[in-house]
Amino acid sequence: MTGRPGSRIDPDGRRLPIKLDSTSNGEFAPVPLSPANRAANRLAHEAASVFSKKLSLGRRSFLTSACGAASTLLAFNAANAATGRSGGFFDIRREAALDEQLARAQVGPAKDEFIFDVQGHFVDTPKQNPKGPEVFIKDVFLDSDTDLMVLSFVPSSREAEPVTIQAADAVRRIVERLQGTHRLLLHGRVQPNQPGDLESMDELKEKWRVSAWKTYTQFGPGGVGYFLSDEPGTRLIEKARALGVKTICVHKGLPFGQKSYEHSQCSDIGVVAKRFPDVNFLVYHSGFVTGVQEQPYDAAASRDGIDTLIRSLLENEVRPGSNVYAELGSTWRFLMRDPEQAAHALGKLLLHCGESNVLWGTDSIWYGSPQDQIQAFRAFQIAPALREKHGYPEITPALRAKIFGLSAAKVYGLSAAEVKKYSARDSISGERLAYAADPQPSYLTYGPRTRREFVSLLRNGAP
Repeated sequence: MTGRPGSRIDPDGRRLPIKLDSTSNGEFAPVPLSPANRAANRLAHEAASVFSKKLSLGRRSFLTSACGAASTLLAFNAANAATGRSGGFFDIRREAALDEQLARAQVGPAKDEFIFDVQGHFVDTPKQNPKGPEVFIKDVFLDSDTDLMVLSFVPSSREAEPVTIQAADAVRRIVERLQGTHRLLLHGRVQPNQPGDLESMDELKEKWRVSAWKTYTQFGPGGVGYFLSDEPGTRLIEKARALGVKTICVHKGLPFGQKSYEHSQCSDIGVVAKRFPDVNFLVYHSGFVTGVQEQPYDAAASRDGIDTLIRSLLENEVRPGSNVYAELGSTWRFLMRDPEQAAHALGKLLLHCGESNVLWGTDSIWYGSPQDQIQAFRAFQIAPALREKHGYPEITPALRAKIFGLSAAKVYGLSAAEVKKYSARDSISGERLAYAADPQPSYLTYGPRTRREFVSLLRNGAP
């Protein structure tokens, strides 16, 4: 590993490659870092200074290497272990901080890896993303190993969409001009509890070629949401079935406030999954709620968040491996801050939804390039003690591959091998190869990081 001339971005190496910060996706107020998180960042910066000198590299060159990512994750392990929280950890050998080949083996892509991100966002606001589609394409397809992404939507009324279907399609067309025709899919935003949305589904399918429907049960006129098991929700499901696009992505968890809290929970998921077995229900965020501590599932505890999804599945006898899929956007990114909670969350979802029913999503580019989430997940492991005590599975390479993309490909009716065959020859693949000679990741995020920024975003039309 050799150093390169001065970097054009962050030349002093002040930004860590794995980001622990307070950034939110605009759907929940930023949560300040814990003392352990702050200690983790401090240890990571200290390690970067020491290890870069040992390798005769500048800090920036070290931090943009695989050793930099491995060193950062090792620092996170040390900070978490110091607080006694080791139920989840990043399985990195200490030598990887100084051995580039070993580091690449542990945080780099596995052979034939396929990453299908089922929840991406185009942030179409000048302050958050001043160069629009160019930044999106760089962050997602050049600075990360993502192969395929679904471009999703935030909740809105028809007359005040922060990102319109036209804007989203424009991003897709830019990718297509790069010959990346197998790189980006679109959702169609549907709120069946507001006038005109159900009627627009025909156009979304025929004109805009949407691959699935995105809905927010906690959003609606006057701030009042709905349940999928109620009349507006069943009309949406029936229309989706009639149109032959039978995948419904429903935002659950991350409530927008007390008024929407009830409808953000997952009590309706098991009901509709049992009633409509031919429809796929992708539960975005898996019902996760910030502030609810993730622990082993306990029916008697009546906890909110992910446990409401599990409870609904059990009460309605929806077995693991059925038509309910738990999506990890924002959930994994937030729980990276506390790997022990992440171990319980992932362990529960894998047990009760099924090992083929947990899907990769990042909610980026609110969080900047998804590469740090990818690298952290490549190394994440549930501790043997927790696996033995609660029956959680080990995250094996085969299971990791399912979560990263193989399971989502089946949901969307795609062949991972076919997508890889086409993408290996497209222009983005060529761009990646050239870019790899002199990568310039920004390690920036675009979502709000303070309550003031969060309130400002709400005032400007985000959820």
